[in-house]
Amino acid sequence: MYHGIINVYKEAGFTSHDVVAKLRGICKQKRIGHTGTLDPDAVGVLPVCLGNGTRLCDMLTDRQKEYIADFRLGLVTDTQDISGRVLEEREVFVSVGEVKKVIASFTGEIMQVPPMYSALKVNGKKLCDLARAGKEVERAPRPVTIYAIDLLEENHPEYTIRVSCSKGTYIRTLCHDMGQALGCGGVMTSLKRTRAGEFKIEDSYPLEKLQELADEGRLSEAVIPVEEMFGQLPMFQAREADFKALKNGNQLNPGPLAVGNQKPHSEQDLRERQKPGPGQEFRVYSHEGVFYGVYRYDGERGLLVPVKMFLPEG
Repeated sequence: MYHGIINVYKEAGFTSHDVVAKLRGICKQKRIGHTGTLDPDAVGVLPVCLGNGTRLCDMLTDRQKEYIADFRLGLVTDTQDISGRVLEEREVFVSVGEVKKVIASFTGEIMQVPPMYSALKVNGKKLCDLARAGKEVERAPRPVTIYAIDLLEENHPEYTIRVSCSKGTYIRTLCHDMGQALGCGGVMTSLKRTRAGEFKIEDSYPLEKLQELADEGRLSEAVIPVEEMFGQLPMFQAREADFKALKNGNQLNPGPLAVGNQKPHSEQDLRERQKPGPGQEFRVYSHEGVFYGVYRYDGERGLLVPVKMFLPEG
């Protein structure tokens, strides 16, 4: 079984669930999960977690995203993108300068009303299922953060933007809202996710390439180890006497443990390092150098307590 993350390039026509289903066949394992949906027509980065890496799904979903989107002014659709039913066609009288000002005004924390054609649930039902049944329900606005919007191309009334944003941001809603602010409406015509957290599009693998690697017995080359997601954390190596507690995911007595960015080689090495601070988090390894999880130092109790465990499996 594979454990870790694969940076998948999702192609148009696939849902995120389709990608997971395909990967189950490629990896020949069931324990796989994705880290946030992409619309079927969208392409780009979709990190997929395997084995004990599925415990990362919620953490990776929270990471900052980056998209490149095309949108067209003068149209309003029921899905807020070009695939939907046209509700309105309007003349576009605004200037390029006015468009640039409105685009810039959407940076920072903004409120978004989730679109009806989305996977969000209201009273246990997906909004998209309600929308397909011809029903519309009230949705409360939600805060999202647009860290940056860069105008990449302009061919009035069509534009290309690069958006860096927080989780939960709907880019087609952003395009729709900018069109509404301009008084002429707007729809997203294409979407590419270029980054999700530390995962970049230039490092992603199409499903066809992953199948090729699997056929050659080289699929592990595309799997990023779980511990690399915590590379910014200092390292702790447990003593052999603490191995039972560690493998059961229990709290640890730090004893001679100390902070370091590399695995210690001796007790002297441990003693010379800085002692942990309250609330500090660490990658924790067994005495044999196997990664087991992330722990936090509880200063009041003087113990390391588990935050997230990634117990080795078969």
